[in-house]
Amino acid sequence: MKPFILFGSSMLVIVILIAAVAFSNKKNEIPEKHVEVVLRDIGHQLLLSANDSSSRVLPVKKLNSTTYQVSFQKNVGFISDTLINIVQRTFQKNVLAKDYIVNLRNCEQKETVLAFEINGKTGDLTPCRGRKLELGCYVIEFDLLKETTFNFLWLLLLLIPLGFAGFYMKDQFRKKEAAASISDTTEYIQVGNFQFYTGNNMLKSGHTMITLSEKETKALKIFVENINQVVEREKLMKEIWEEEGIVVISRNVDVLVSKLRKKLSADNSCKFINVHGRGYKFIIEQQPV
Repeated sequence: MKPFILFGSSMLVIVILIAAVAFSNKKNEIPEKHVEVVLRDIGHQLLLSANDSSSRVLPVKKLNSTTYQVSFQKNVGFISDTLINIVQRTFQKNVLAKDYIVNLRNCEQKETVLAFEINGKTGDLTPCRGRKLELGCYVIEFDLLKETTFNFLWLLLLLIPLGFAGFYMKDQFRKKEAAASISDTTEYIQVGNFQFYTGNNMLKSGHTMITLSEKETKALKIFVENINQVVEREKLMKEIWEEEGIVVISRNVDVLVSKLRKKLSADNSCKFINVHGRGYKFIIEQQPV
């Protein structure tokens, strides 16, 4: 059962982390409408710099996931430095993108008239400064370069399942160590098909090892010593808990017996019988030959 619990827990954590990463990425995305407004503002500033108050900026076109195109209703002319300065100032003010490439193309030949790149990693490239662009039809393409930042939540997707796997392997190793500590000369009590090692808190059946808690070992020892007899709830409560100064209720006995039933369930001859109002009787039925 434990491997399934670990696997289920791992899957739940992975799903939660994937949702968190998706939410984080979504949160960091710049709204599409905001991008369009900022780019239209750049176009508007260029028209004003060219003393053109009558023309208008046409609707922004999205060419792909990172590239946008700005065009104008009428022909326009301006200086290259003006375009570079307006774009840099507006991008910084609106935190639109840290790294980007801008291409100015003519409408007819689709040729690049000027281009520049702002890039914090490779360095800025602005080779076309000082050029005056004659009046003409132009479109401006903005390629917003995505930042390659590492999201540490993805690291948790790897570390947490590995942690669960490590915990499981540690548990398996501990069981193997416990099994190795039991030799053929170690004393045990035969309980049905199980060898009950009271000193090691272990049940063994063939190659199967079942670990018992301290309280489960105490309880099973009491039942084995009083096999086929009714063991009063008060006796169990006293010898398992109260002698250690712990006050419990009869429900604790029911839970403990239920756990022992599960651990002995591989042998159908081992049965705990509830004696109403008194306690439990542990019996080992004789199996037909």
